[in-house]
Amino acid sequence: MLQFISDDGYRRMIGKQLNITEARHRLARRIFFGQRGELRQHYREGMEDQLGALGLALNSVVLWNSLYLDRAAKQLAADGFPVTDDLLARLSPLQFDHINFLGRYAFLRPQDAGRRPLREPAAGEDDGGEPQPASG
Repeated sequence: MLQFISDDGYRRMIGKQLNITEARHRLARRIFFGQRGELRQHYREGMEDQLGALGLALNSVVLWNSLYLDRAAKQLAADGFPVTDDLLARLSPLQFDHINFLGRYAFLRPQDAGRRPLREPAAGEDDGGEPQPASG
């Protein structure tokens, strides 16, 4: 506790770790039952199943975001934008504004192997100025 009070660098490190943990919890609450975060099962195994599914969905979102953040950073670097290590360190795969959490989903295997192309920055908005949900 004294180190936290007296060491500014240690305090910043703890603050960064807390911010990452809070961002992960925000994403998990958003995924988990439409932001209500309720365990609906009345028995332990059912609760464990729900939490396991939450972990799988959370890890899937983080993996998806990580792959596309990496791809976007490489594309920016190829286009001549100065992608620095400091800039990359500030990116987080815990963002979720582009994900449609509620609705109908189709999990179809695409005809072409590989990932879908990156969207152009101006192409991600519809007439209302809101980002369009990710399709997959």
